[in-house]
Amino acid sequence: MPHALIVEDDPNSAEMLAALVEAEGFSTATAGQLREAREQVLLQEPDVVLLDLVLPDGNGMDLFGALERLSRTAIILITGHASLDTSIQALRLGAADYITKPISPRHLKNVLARVARHTDLKAEIVDLRADLERIGRFGELWGRTPVMRRVYDQIARVAGTSVSVLITGQSGTGKELVAQTIHALSRRRREPFLAVNCGAVSPQLIESEMFGHEKGSFTGASRQHRGYFERSHGGTLFLDEITEMPLELQVKLLRTIETGSFERVGADGPIESDVRIVAAANRNPLEAVAEGRLREDLFYRLNVFQIQLPALRDRLEDIDLLATHFADDIGRREGRARLLTAEALELLKRHRWPGNVRELRNVVHRAFIMAEGNTIGAEDLSFDVVEPLLEAGPYLTVRVGASIAEVERRLIMATLEHCDGHKERTAEVLGVSLKTLYNRLREYGRLFTPQEDLGPR
Repeated sequence: MPHALIVEDDPNSAEMLAALVEAEGFSTATAGQLREAREQVLLQEPDVVLLDLVLPDGNGMDLFGALERLSRTAIILITGHASLDTSIQALRLGAADYITKPISPRHLKNVLARVARHTDLKAEIVDLRADLERIGRFGELWGRTPVMRRVYDQIARVAGTSVSVLITGQSGTGKELVAQTIHALSRRRREPFLAVNCGAVSPQLIESEMFGHEKGSFTGASRQHRGYFERSHGGTLFLDEITEMPLELQVKLLRTIETGSFERVGADGPIESDVRIVAAANRNPLEAVAEGRLREDLFYRLNVFQIQLPALRDRLEDIDLLATHFADDIGRREGRARLLTAEALELLKRHRWPGNVRELRNVVHRAFIMAEGNTIGAEDLSFDVVEPLLEAGPYLTVRVGASIAEVERRLIMATLEHCDGHKERTAEVLGVSLKTLYNRLREYGRLFTPQEDLGPR
């Protein structure tokens, strides 16, 4: 039977917690002070510690030193502070999760259900590191370069906690794969992982899609609809392109993160939310804050732990590994193997890859189709992207003091003209998603009709 230690100075709260924890199949012990907690740890190593941060003889985090040597113990913080700043600090030190006062029995049950022994997670990470050395893969991510090893270290560090994560990097660098890996290594891995592109949902529908709606709450609402938060309950919600979320919805998202509850559109009562948020942005989030596209308070809520993904041009040593992996994967699905020649690999390493790993995958896929026989040669490779706009002449001339938004607009329009109006190519050159480009063009009043986008430009 797993054992839980409850460190809480209020006897009534400690007794209530013990009853709830025992109902989930744990044996329990209680301690009202740090001194008593240290004694209980020596008597029996706990699988879980429910730790109040405010105790008569010190701060609950002072107990971390005594628990550090216990590899299997998971720490769940108990806090009454609405800001949760101390909780976030403790989570960064390795706490598994937190619950806020007044304690919701349902939330506590969900947290306890997710708690796995640290040794289990550590063993999985050891296996992933072995795969990294053997074949160059860490979960679904590929690469052995130092910049990618740093990313893997960050994933291993944050996955076992419940803190919010902000993943930044250019379009096509693999932000969703990082989010999936964090979820797969977390205590929520048996619960849903739901990915949402905030820039791909209609602004008129995004609140309903995010939080759900009741039947009859607006014209066309013919039935009740469960939103992303409700469908990912207990798991992880990946919010891609968070800077594209409408500001009015950012307010509601912030409130949901802070309170742990939300309301469906048209509902008259809150619904509890037990969801881990992993967000991503392919533009500098601080610039988005400065431009008024991202609320500063929401940014700091999401940016508890940031992972910066490198552009492919910053890890060219991984080209051979990535390209070979893509060719092997395509070959398995197509039922035939084709190997990249040394000349093809060398040509791939000379390209600048504005579309990053996504562009590399597409180039290899096209070459696989074009190749004859069992090899893919340099002559089979074709690149969508024109040379980078290093010298765009008068198109990039801006006055000193121009706003970032104006510089961005002029760069987008110059790049679009340079690419002959081909928006997929423009998005790859700029390092943004096609949806983001469409959103910008809509703002500028320069959105082409779908018919104008048919075929290459």
